[in-house]
Amino acid sequence: MTIPMTKVARQARITELLQRRAVRSQPELARLLAESGVEVTQATLSRDLDELGALKLRAEDGSLVYALPGEGGGRIPPHRLGNGGESPAARLGRLAEELLVAADASANLVIARTPPGAAQFLASAIDHAGWESILGTVAGDDTILVISRDPMGGAAVAEALLRLADRRG
Repeated sequence: MTIPMTKVARQARITELLQRRAVRSQPELARLLAESGVEVTQATLSRDLDELGALKLRAEDGSLVYALPGEGGGRIPPHRLGNGGESPAARLGRLAEELLVAADASANLVIARTPPGAAQFLASAIDHAGWESILGTVAGDDTILVISRDPMGGAAVAEALLRLADRRG
């Protein structure tokens, strides 16, 4: 993936790293960014963390790690904080059970239906779940366009979403 050297792209990469890893320091974060092709000064990194609202919170092992404030269900991975909260995968499962009405696919595209006003909640959960097979989502009022990375992977993504919704038992 190509990362443009814009502030928005850099902050998106910082957000992604903090969601996926326990980052304990700015030098560690700068190294991780550099490994992904994003060079940043300490002053810029400090400003980015401040603008993103990053906090240092105590993880289960007692170490301090960077975390971002919640966004519609949380960007702070609960397993890092030890608060027994809901993981992104669990949130997606719960919201799929509650909100997914239907899903159908064509090639690498999936159309998912929700009740009116609920598409953005489910789309956000899909985006934050970190499924490698999903490139991204676009949400309207009651419809979500889910784009699979695989040119013919839409059917598998639709089936996986429907399986999540059918866990009601």
